[in-house]
Amino acid sequence: MEDFKTRVARLAAMLKKANNGVLMTGAGFSTESGLGDFRSPGAAEAAARTYGYPPERILTRDFADRLPELFWRYYREVFLAPAEPNPGHFAAAALEKERRLSVVTQNCDGLHQRAGSVRVLELHGSIRENRCADCAKYFPEEVVRTDAPVPRCPACGGTLLPGIVLYDDPLDEGVLRTAKARMFSADLLIVAGTSLSVYPAADLPQYYPGRNLVVINRTPTPLDGDAALLFREDTGKVLSAALEVYKTLGRPAWM
Repeated sequence: MEDFKTRVARLAAMLKKANNGVLMTGAGFSTESGLGDFRSPGAAEAAARTYGYPPERILTRDFADRLPELFWRYYREVFLAPAEPNPGHFAAAALEKERRLSVVTQNCDGLHQRAGSVRVLELHGSIRENRCADCAKYFPEEVVRTDAPVPRCPACGGTLLPGIVLYDDPLDEGVLRTAKARMFSADLLIVAGTSLSVYPAADLPQYYPGRNLVVINRTPTPLDGDAALLFREDTGKVLSAALEVYKTLGRPAWM
């Protein structure tokens, strides 16, 4: 494998040529912000010890209906933990402003948007939107950050559900179609911070028809053998370094 500096230079050159790149991110993209991957074996075991159930049991509509206090305790402690965007989020936002990238993310934390990214597709929903199961109205994140064991709808008093996709929920078909379309029209695909083990999101890279595939992940992924560039370093380290090299390559032609 080429040294880190050489691979970063090649990534910067790819970014300079890209007009419609896609950055696909997963839980590993936010671990540098202090957020854990609740699907990892260690996190699942910890949840079972602390809450008495694994995440795949807790994060269901049925569980929220039967044990709402425990559901919301877990959700608040895991999904609403304090976190700030890391260098990878800020690099992605800067590259979007350069018209090089849009984001397709499996994360629900809203850190891409907080860093300044606008063209973000959230495959698994968002902590920023919460829906009333009774009147179907949507409310911001602040509504569920209360001392009440179970947050209630400010409009009708009904039960609130978080805006994330629960295990027994389907993905939004419109979001999924748009994500597939972005992949199909992309001229660069960067898969970062995901082991591609969660479906149907893991299937999305197959819709990318090009050869400029970059994988940035600490552990192996099914795409490693097809990658033009492979990084085992932290996502924030790679993207922020590539951005700095990118800046030295001259301004885009459209500016």
